[in-house]
Amino acid sequence: MRGNDAIARILQAEGTEYLFCYPDNPLIEATAAIGIRPMMSRTERATVNMADGYTRMMNGRRNGVVVTQAGPGIENAYGGIAHAFADSVPILVLPGGTARGATGSHPDFSAPLHYGGITKWSAQINQSGRIPEFLRRAHTFLRTGRGAPVLLETPADVGAEETDAAVSDYRPVAAHRSAGDPADVRDAVAALLAAERPMIFAGQGVLWAEASEQLTTLAELLDAPVATTNSGKSAFPENHPLALGAAAHTMTKMARHFLDESDAVFGIGASFTSNLASRQIPGGKLMVQSTVDAVDLNKNHHLDHAIIGDAQLVLTQMIEEVQRQAGAEGHRGGGAVDEVKRVKDEYSEEWMPLRASDETPLNPYRVMWDLMHTVDLDNTTITHDSGHPRDQLVPTWESTVPRGYLGWGNSTQLGYSLGLMLGAKAAAPERTMIHFMGDAAIGMAGVDIETGVRLNLPVLTIVLNNQVLSGYPARYQSAVESYGFTELYGDYATLAVALGAYGERVHQPQEIVPAIRRGLAEVEAGRPALLEFMTKEENRLAYYR
Repeated sequence: MRGNDAIARILQAEGTEYLFCYPDNPLIEATAAIGIRPMMSRTERATVNMADGYTRMMNGRRNGVVVTQAGPGIENAYGGIAHAFADSVPILVLPGGTARGATGSHPDFSAPLHYGGITKWSAQINQSGRIPEFLRRAHTFLRTGRGAPVLLETPADVGAEETDAAVSDYRPVAAHRSAGDPADVRDAVAALLAAERPMIFAGQGVLWAEASEQLTTLAELLDAPVATTNSGKSAFPENHPLALGAAAHTMTKMARHFLDESDAVFGIGASFTSNLASRQIPGGKLMVQSTVDAVDLNKNHHLDHAIIGDAQLVLTQMIEEVQRQAGAEGHRGGGAVDEVKRVKDEYSEEWMPLRASDETPLNPYRVMWDLMHTVDLDNTTITHDSGHPRDQLVPTWESTVPRGYLGWGNSTQLGYSLGLMLGAKAAAPERTMIHFMGDAAIGMAGVDIETGVRLNLPVLTIVLNNQVLSGYPARYQSAVESYGFTELYGDYATLAVALGAYGERVHQPQEIVPAIRRGLAEVEAGRPALLEFMTKEENRLAYYR
């Protein structure tokens, strides 16, 4: 057995069903020979994005595996892996490498050396006999603690040589989780029960831990409204009476109101980092945080109480502790529901003129609103791309089930959403996958529409085409006036058709819903679809600063 065959057998034992890859790498053939399907995109970045989306939909129970060529392949993949690292997504990256006897000479590229800053572990398999050891450690890192990419480079000679590695004895690695310190749980619960206006700020750790049910129970027991980070959006059902929606770069009025008016904030599965994915929490509040990683503690906020542990295990502990301290019903029915409804009604009234707008060019809020009221929310997973599509969709879309929305934003690479949703479709083929892109984002990644066609991964791409880099013209007055710097042009529906997908361009508001239904029908029939809506530049965003 050669080294690459040994790697392939171990990947199979670990449950790998797809190899997100771009040639040339002999590991592709070794895995295909034993039934692991190669999924080739048109760019290495999209390859990584697909592994990312697959892993998110699997909640890390299976990990996307990326295989690239040595040198230029793994060099091109850097942006995608940096994105997965920023969003704490545990993917396994297996680039080829230069033969051991030829390393260290310019222009040899050492992936372990250059990827150390954006992986949890970055190493070279330096002997074929150590293949089981390296892959066992890699999968342990993937399935324990905070998620992050893991990279193992296989030198060409290690992959090609005969090995006596004990592959037949390899046993898959289990995931390991830790609960919180009972004393920390007791004190945190006592503080939250003593608060007059507690709220919960939920991050993506709730999704990775599959703890949405426990989060809902605790929120009801505490009578605590729940906001989420961008990455945590869908961790709490946004049609629940205690739901506030997301508090990110843009946010709902409900989230803003309770961030201001609460006297205690409990962050669960959230890092409390202030960036595009999570809104800054005002000072002067009791701060309680539970996270799987101690590096998050006392970062942007001084904490009154902290619990280190898996979100599902900690929430289960907290539910039991609330009922021990406050009885079986806790603080249910304390009045928060009525307050949430009042502010939500105000919020809806403020934004309905844009959501129901009949103007042309189309208002993007109208497109999003009509889509949300056309699809089956419980069976749909949606995401945004960077920029205004994100800023408009996050506070508008109502997610009802875990992973019904794939939120991201710790890195904001244009074009990321297409590969993300292709990978998500591979993980959950029964769900309708939809993503919004602006005309800037599709320029970065549009060629991978063909990937969805070729691999039979039918997703619905919605392009909001306003022919401009939204939000930028005011910053580049001379560049715009003299050179048209922020103007963008293209017929993306025609591009989609040329790549084998269904494509349609929409101009009139009365055409929005019929076009959506046609696009959904194409996707249901197995064909990727792109709907291009000709929109205005809409700079009214729900900042609520």
